[in-house]
Amino acid sequence: MSALPAVSTRGLCKDFPTGEALTRVLHDVDLDLATGALTMLVGPSGCGKTTLLSIISGILQASAGTVTVYGTEITGLSDREKVAFRRSNLGFIFQQYNLLPALTAAENASVPLVAAGVPLAQARIEAGKVLERIGMGPHLKKMPAQLSGGQQQRVAIARALVHQPKLLVCDEPTAALDAQTGLAVLELLRDVARSAERAVLVVTHDSRIFDLADRIVRMSDGRLEPESNQPRSVP
Repeated sequence: MSALPAVSTRGLCKDFPTGEALTRVLHDVDLDLATGALTMLVGPSGCGKTTLLSIISGILQASAGTVTVYGTEITGLSDREKVAFRRSNLGFIFQQYNLLPALTAAENASVPLVAAGVPLAQARIEAGKVLERIGMGPHLKKMPAQLSGGQQQRVAIARALVHQPKLLVCDEPTAALDAQTGLAVLELLRDVARSAERAVLVVTHDSRIFDLADRIVRMSDGRLEPESNQPRSVP
């Protein structure tokens, strides 16, 4: 693993308006994510996990504090600069699949490559390789409406992986998958994390996959819990 963290947050806070007041949902979060590792962020619903994930991804703006991703302090970037940074460095797997209904599975998975200027034919080939690796080989030409929820999730996973991002952030990536497919997907994510200079952050409630984590970080009430006494197998 690299000596420098892939992600570093310091004093991270996030407030959301509730009527005329503000409610703080993240409280002074300090977190370092190592390169070469798959980190799982666990905790009860509503504790701030997805909010933290979205701020690390540059999708939400922090109310206070800093986020540094591979040496770039993204909290100081303009909206346009954040978009460019995410396109080059991040991959996303969220609970909503966000597939384009007029594109096939292979075409959906190839979108990041096409956006980066890769010719469409080559992008489809590369997307097909990733889809085959997660059991979607027979479905490359199917439209999203012809796929089950679990199959759509796998297309979304392939789309996140196809451009080989440095940081992969995942919100409940196995929620729509059966146990066998979920483990296969996490084994793939673990392989991604352990390649040079890359990192994977997974928000999950799925205790079936905890053993595949290199590190488990617990949250409650918008704060990170001390890691020294955390049981590995309990969310």
